[in-house]
Amino acid sequence: MSAVLDDMDSRPGSTTSLLRTVIGLYLRDAGGWMSAKDIVALMAALGTSGTVSRTALGRLRKKDVVMQEVRNGVPGFTLTDGASAMLARGDRRVYHPRSMSASDPWCLISFSIPETEREKRHQLRRRLHWIGCGTVAAGLWICPDSLRVEVEEILSDLELRDMATIFVTDTPLVGGSLRDAASKWWDLDAVAELHSDFIREHGAAGAARAGAAVHSSPDAFATYVQCIDRWRIIPYLDPGLPSAFLPEDWPGGEGADLFRRIVAAYAEPSAEFVRRTLKETAGVTAS
Repeated sequence: MSAVLDDMDSRPGSTTSLLRTVIGLYLRDAGGWMSAKDIVALMAALGTSGTVSRTALGRLRKKDVVMQEVRNGVPGFTLTDGASAMLARGDRRVYHPRSMSASDPWCLISFSIPETEREKRHQLRRRLHWIGCGTVAAGLWICPDSLRVEVEEILSDLELRDMATIFVTDTPLVGGSLRDAASKWWDLDAVAELHSDFIREHGAAGAARAGAAVHSSPDAFATYVQCIDRWRIIPYLDPGLPSAFLPEDWPGGEGADLFRRIVAAYAEPSAEFVRRTLKETAGVTAS
């Protein structure tokens, strides 16, 4: 899991991140396998050369996201089991962002890990952060209870379950305001900036549906992939807090609405472009 998680650190817009997004969006729909030529052809629509795309494929292979597989004499790539599980979780996060109500329960994770296991302690904190948990204290973290299953998976994977206690509770009672507490537990400024960047960079694409229908094309494919690539880390880091915990000018709702509009306008035209590209590539290979 740790190698797969490392891919979350890929900078949105980088070749490795865009390639990971293309694979996450379309490799499963293509039967779980794509030829190297297919992948290079799709990345070319994003302005990436074949040499750079193949180098990025090598990086994802080293991160255990994909593995090489030859089918009918054609070299290609399929997902690892760990990446398949990660993408299934990612689908739920990306397309159904969390949004807590005021009455939803919370999950508290208390742990005490000895210095001899400090690397595991580092990994635990890193993974809890990546799924949207907040830090109340060094050994006490908080998240929506809807994330408890993922917390359990992380503790089990790191073999730390016996060093942690999980509490399910109602809204925490804090000395000051809930907004002040949340701003200390989570880096909400950083999450707000992610939303604002997404709105600024993709607002024009979200307005396209109001003007005219989006047709299948390399541009539609590039717009959609770049949108998903920028958005996909946001639902992991944004815990979806109730409004009482958030600043009044919180941009999360606007970001989520924009994302939904882009998906509605571009998902099918982009998928059609991919299907057409794979057919054309297969025809070239067969000849």
